[in-house]
Amino acid sequence: MSNKMADIMLHIDENTTHEEREKLRDYFLERNGVLTADYKDTAPHLMIVGFDPDGISSSELLSSAKQLGYHAELVTML
Repeated sequence: MSNKMADIMLHIDENTTHEEREKLRDYFLERNGVLTADYKDTAPHLMIVGFDPDGISSSELLSSAKQLGYHAELVTML
């Protein structure tokens, strides 16, 4: 794995419980190339994922959320 790191913010359309957000976070953390994943209960529709772009792409991360049945979009971070 390289020393690169990028962040994406995902917007999850569904209303999720704390436990569902924990499971989604853990699912991301199990993926090769994912370095961090976090959310705040005060912003339940958003999750930030830190990843190595040489190990996994942002589109793969988005697809991962969709594979779990969530409707999600990437949010542009400036």
